[in-house]
Amino acid sequence: MKSLLFSIVFACAVSAVSVLAQNPASDAQDRSQLFRSQPGAPSDTPPEETALGYAAPSSNDADLGTQAILKRQDSYKAWTVSFSAPYYWTSNVALARTGEVSDGVFAPLAGISYQPKIWKSLYGELGVAQQLFYYNRYSSFNFASFDTIAGLVYYLPQLNNLTLRLRYDFNRLTSDEFDEFFSNHQLVFMAELPYRVGRAMQVSVGGVVDISVAADHQDPRRKEFDGYVDYQVQLSRSFSVDASARVLLKDYYANDRTDVSEILALTANYRVRDWLSLSAVSTFAWNQSNESVFDYSVANLGGAVSANIKF
Repeated sequence: MKSLLFSIVFACAVSAVSVLAQNPASDAQDRSQLFRSQPGAPSDTPPEETALGYAAPSSNDADLGTQAILKRQDSYKAWTVSFSAPYYWTSNVALARTGEVSDGVFAPLAGISYQPKIWKSLYGELGVAQQLFYYNRYSSFNFASFDTIAGLVYYLPQLNNLTLRLRYDFNRLTSDEFDEFFSNHQLVFMAELPYRVGRAMQVSVGGVVDISVAADHQDPRRKEFDGYVDYQVQLSRSFSVDASARVLLKDYYANDRTDVSEILALTANYRVRDWLSLSAVSTFAWNQSNESVFDYSVANLGGAVSANIKF
């Protein structure tokens, strides 16, 4: 990181950034999305296909009929405890249109989720997650994001492993002293369709609809419509690369504000153990709004140590 600026320059920069942060709660939602280690909370990663009790797709599926090659029930682990310690450099702390300043961000995440099997390929989903965001120089932007989720996940192996989700998500944003400045009750609908390309590659297309049904502040409250394409390649038993592109429409309840964001992400993962991984992460985002003061672009580069323990 760059050394601290001289005190007078630093004070002026902080003042300028504070002015540019037009909507702190809305900006915090955007920063949380861009920095979040896993989309959703605590994780959107479904159980492995074999753990769900279905064999991986093959060219002989038509001869075998519907896949129902089951493993023992005790092979599926419903509980997941997750920890992640990412550190990023961000080019635009305040997500400002002009006068961007950069900084480092430490964003540790802890979560626990439970996915009990309800019926065949229908699963429940319960979880909590807490992520903290600590800025190196501009500590006035420190905040925390807490999520509680409850929902259902339905896997359809007969339809190319289509995954459908319905989720209630309570999100609470607080200062670094845990004083609440925004809370939101959301209904989230998700669908993802993966396509295998050979044995080591997969392309997934999906969509997310996120509807705020209640919030304690109206200005940052919004509906989100998200479409994405994700490409994964397993280069070796331990090393994989993931690239994704997203287009996100954000329709705010107040002030007739509408934003469109384009987000590109590239992640390289190295699995040290089955439960421990190292990642290099980069995201690039552009936001266009019908209120031009909310236009911005930002680049985030960093790395993370993550642990996922299943039982």
